[in-house]
Amino acid sequence: MSHNGVALRAVTRSVVFLTAGALAVTALSGCSSEDKASKPLAEQDIAPAARDRVADGGTLHWAVDAVPETLNTFQADADATTTTVAQAVLPSMYRLDANGRPQVNPDYLESAKVVETGPKQVVLYKLNQQAVWSDGREIGAADFAAQWRALSGKDSAYWTARNAGYERIEKIERGANDLEVKVTFARPYADWRSLFSPLYPKDVMGTPDSFNDSARKKLKVTAGPFQVKKVDRKGDEITLTRNPRWWGHPAKLNEIVLRAVPRDKRATALAAGSIELAEVDPEALGRIGLAARAGATPGGSPVAGPGGRPAHPSGSNLGAADALRSWALAHEDDEEAADEELSASQKKRRALAAYEREQAALKGYEVRRSLEPAYTQLALNGASGPLADERVRRAVARAIDRKALAGVVLTPLGLPAVPVGSHLALSGQDAYADNSGALGGQDAKEARALLADAGWVPGGPVEKEKKKGDKAAGTEGRKAERDTADGDDGTYIVGEDDKSDDKDPKDHRGSGDGPRHLAQDGKQYANKLKQGGAPGAYAPKGTAAPADAATKVLAKNGKALALRFVVPSGPGSGPLRTVAGRISVMLEKVGIRTEISKVSDESYFKDHIASGQYDLALYSWPASAFPATDARPIFAKPVPAADGSLNVEQNYTRVGTDQVDQLFDQAVATLDEGKSRSLIRKADARIWAAAGSIPLYQRPQLTAVKKDVVNAGSFGFQTPVYEDMGFLKKGAKPSSGPTGH
Repeated sequence: MSHNGVALRAVTRSVVFLTAGALAVTALSGCSSEDKASKPLAEQDIAPAARDRVADGGTLHWAVDAVPETLNTFQADADATTTTVAQAVLPSMYRLDANGRPQVNPDYLESAKVVETGPKQVVLYKLNQQAVWSDGREIGAADFAAQWRALSGKDSAYWTARNAGYERIEKIERGANDLEVKVTFARPYADWRSLFSPLYPKDVMGTPDSFNDSARKKLKVTAGPFQVKKVDRKGDEITLTRNPRWWGHPAKLNEIVLRAVPRDKRATALAAGSIELAEVDPEALGRIGLAARAGATPGGSPVAGPGGRPAHPSGSNLGAADALRSWALAHEDDEEAADEELSASQKKRRALAAYEREQAALKGYEVRRSLEPAYTQLALNGASGPLADERVRRAVARAIDRKALAGVVLTPLGLPAVPVGSHLALSGQDAYADNSGALGGQDAKEARALLADAGWVPGGPVEKEKKKGDKAAGTEGRKAERDTADGDDGTYIVGEDDKSDDKDPKDHRGSGDGPRHLAQDGKQYANKLKQGGAPGAYAPKGTAAPADAATKVLAKNGKALALRFVVPSGPGSGPLRTVAGRISVMLEKVGIRTEISKVSDESYFKDHIASGQYDLALYSWPASAFPATDARPIFAKPVPAADGSLNVEQNYTRVGTDQVDQLFDQAVATLDEGKSRSLIRKADARIWAAAGSIPLYQRPQLTAVKKDVVNAGSFGFQTPVYEDMGFLKKGAKPSSGPTGH
């Protein structure tokens, strides 16, 4: 289960922050437009190959999380697979390059420029004269106009998830000829390149009925290298086939089959040959790596140990089964009992044999690894409680070592463990600058000073209180921690343990949810909040508070400083729980106790993050090439709704300021790219200062791929080029560049 925020271009994002206080102007100025461009921390890893080295034909079976509920990316229940299909079959005016920056897509556009800025902004699109829909009709102004009307927000009959940017358009008309589209804006819009990607035909966008229903289950008219052949919901797969009317480089593959495969079943599906491409977790990475090492060692077996020695000696299981039967009979056990023991042993032997076969098959795969265009953050709920005080939030931020946390997740995977320095962009993107200095780095002394200034003092009187449903601390707390390690829900309070811990929280070589399980934090995507979590998180096994923890209790008004740290309990969320445990130890050192509480994946986002039922939480946001548009709802100041509730948009920390909102508004209305970028960086610095959200690390991207599949894998920022994907010709080799490990 993935715990990312909603997909940026499928639905608007949002986050909140409280007052940042007085800050030096120099600290918040951001970087100038003359700053050197940053580079991605990790290159994409797709086994690049020139088209003449790629065989014509074949079917690529690609694992996805689910067959989507809709094929319309502008609807609320669109997900990652919706986006994948749209990229392969629909026009997109702009694509993202390897640095996460938008570039004109020449298959559809000859050019796109702002031709007037006053009195109104006017953008002129010149279309590729070969660009046609699969029904033979030219792509033109009518399609642009239909999409604008559907997404403008003026007609409530259209069930749209977002209208960002489209509501700023005043009119769309034909240019000097049929290949020109003239878009006039009522208000300046810096992120105009984000529009019309994807572009749906007027057949879909023309009426509310067609928008709401016709594109949910099928796409009759498309205009990409592939088209939708079949959506098989019973078989859990979507088949894309070559588009015979495609005017660009012809697709190398005959078909792409997007097959729904649960993440914990993907290693088995790869070994069975039912898929050739799948994002996987670190456990699958380990299995594929083990298979590769065994295959590279003379005489090595698929389950070989270090140095090629068999992990399980040949024939040992059969001998053990015979021994079991003999032992039972010798001790006068009845025949039935002996048979039961033999049966259990046979099951183990068959399971081992099946595992060995799978390992042998996995030698044909490699794991291509990069970093996702998304980051995991520590969210601090500023709506109420201790974290409503900005000083306490800043103390939490100053207590944690972000570099150490990045190392826990990324170093075991061979990826650069560099903390993320921006809420609004990632390294390589135009808007990126490390603005974390506006808050400051790890400093336990400063954290304690901030807490003292907020009135939290050590050794103060604490009123005993037990919340309904809470687990007791101390012995019971430790029991809960042991239970949760076995998968049961529970609460573990870090700081209420009488055993000392001499482990450095930076050390990520420990047990529990160790490096072997440090996969992804889940994968975002769905426009519906399908993120999960469960009440209760726990510190990794063996994580105990310092022996003198009791003397460090901070209290105010008779209450101890304790924060509820909510994490998901699912098997794919081990990395989040590991990171939560490390953070808890870091916070305990400055006197902040944490109640780590596991909750079910299904309830994590909906019942806890979105509803504000947490103090601390970990989840991810995808990065956008258009932060002025996409990031605003994530960091917008919550405002009271007409019914008295608080409208937080997607600002689940509920921390926001008028100044941040103003900077976003200025950035999105500024057509000078340098000035707009500078305003975004200033907004980011103020978001850092408010300490409602602490970016930690860029999420790992691990993709298991059959070795002869090229131009596919871990794409990083770049939009996939579907027509170039395929299987390597016999005897050919991939081009030089990043490849599988």
